[in-house]
Amino acid sequence: VEQYEIDVIIDSGDTMDHGSAAENGFLDPIRDLGAPYVWVRGNHDSTVTQDYLEKFRNVRVLDDGKAVNVGGLRIAGTGDASFTPDRTAPVGGKAAAQLEGARLATALRDQERAGTPVDIAVAHDPNTARATDGTVPLVLSGHLHRRINEQLKLGTRLKVEGSTGGGGLRAVQNEKPEKVHASVLYLDRSTRRLQAWDEITLGGLGLTTAEVSRHLPEENLKKDSRGSPSPTPSSAPSSPSATRSPGRPTPSP
Repeated sequence: VEQYEIDVIIDSGDTMDHGSAAENGFLDPIRDLGAPYVWVRGNHDSTVTQDYLEKFRNVRVLDDGKAVNVGGLRIAGTGDASFTPDRTAPVGGKAAAQLEGARLATALRDQERAGTPVDIAVAHDPNTARATDGTVPLVLSGHLHRRINEQLKLGTRLKVEGSTGGGGLRAVQNEKPEKVHASVLYLDRSTRRLQAWDEITLGGLGLTTAEVSRHLPEENLKKDSRGSPSPTPSSAPSSPSATRSPGRPTPSP
């Protein structure tokens, strides 16, 4: 956060393994990160996790399409439709995730009609995130433990982050530790459109390798941008998931 001068941290969920109250203490360092922290519930996070985080002054919890203004950006999101550790509850799977995505897309369209369009949407499951195509310039998700960067059919850019927390028990269960991923996003201050991003990869538990690579959206390499939903215009500085405007990054768990 200090090295990249991060304006806003965006966490797309699965901060916990079991969503238990006993795990809540591991969340306490978030209070001292020195930047606003935007969070959505993943399928391993419970309402107990969510309630605990909502008490932190620097944390903004997003659920049910709720939108907040943080660092000059308007960000909306929803919690995951499933809670995997609860074996007594039916697992909704892809259909439940897509239904949650349809609800989020409706909330985003309502914001647009109200004159307060959203710049970034956040949902843990990529199946939820994909349902927002055409309603927001950029949607962030997680869940898959691997990175995906994709321009969707109606112009929304989908960015799926890897395991920023090292994958929980996967750090010690597998032959090789889970790599640690984070991304720093650079957004234009006036258009709030994504201009570039840095992908940071660490070797994982017990390893000391580190790699940083810079990427540009395809449309920035062409003279004319095509069809991406337009972000909220603003003269104010903006900063996102670890999000930053050009000249300043923003990382996203």
